[in-house]
Amino acid sequence: MSLNRLKKQAAWAALDYIYPGTIVGVGTGTTIFYFIEALSTIKNLISGAVSSSHASTILLKKQGIEVFNLKYFSSITIYVDSADEINHRMEMIKGGGAALTREKIIATMAKKFLCIIDKSKIVNVLGRFPLPIEIIPIALTYILKEMIKIGGQPKHRKNVITDNGNIIIDVYNLNIEDPLSMEQKINALPGVVTVGLFASRTADIILIGKENGIETINNHSKNI
Repeated sequence: MSLNRLKKQAAWAALDYIYPGTIVGVGTGTTIFYFIEALSTIKNLISGAVSSSHASTILLKKQGIEVFNLKYFSSITIYVDSADEINHRMEMIKGGGAALTREKIIATMAKKFLCIIDKSKIVNVLGRFPLPIEIIPIALTYILKEMIKIGGQPKHRKNVITDNGNIIIDVYNLNIEDPLSMEQKINALPGVVTVGLFASRTADIILIGKENGIETINNHSKNI
């Protein structure tokens, strides 16, 4: 079964966690495109959505789902997003679609963070996928230098401007044994808006698309 089929399988399975009247937090990426398609089939049952990116907002509106401005909410019931990599402790790397800051804000605000992935996203140690960092443009040279100090190979993601007007660097060849510590260390650097490590806010539930169906992992067991 193709990875796209597995992504779609996980995306549709997420509907079981969406309740009538809910305003749904919606992430960004290819798996989420399938989720938006699925969500459109129950759009008359939900109250609308808040979105982590301009791209997802466009898709939601195209499907006839009302999108609200996140700034008017102090919390949301559920946030559905994917991951670029996720380990056995449900810590993850996100930001391949350059929406990591808004994704992290919504994930932190959400009472429940539902992560939908295909089986290829599961790793023992984070870092095979380059670690995205959103930074203020004037900090580029400084942050590149700091990432070399910690053993990574940083590259400026050219021709990409985030929805917040900032830039992205991707750090290659990191072996992230302690994601929480690294998240805190990088976030503390002046000029960093946020790093694409989700270790202080992990997923609550993971739906994994596999050939034999959906595997569900919750934060009580945390054993992928």
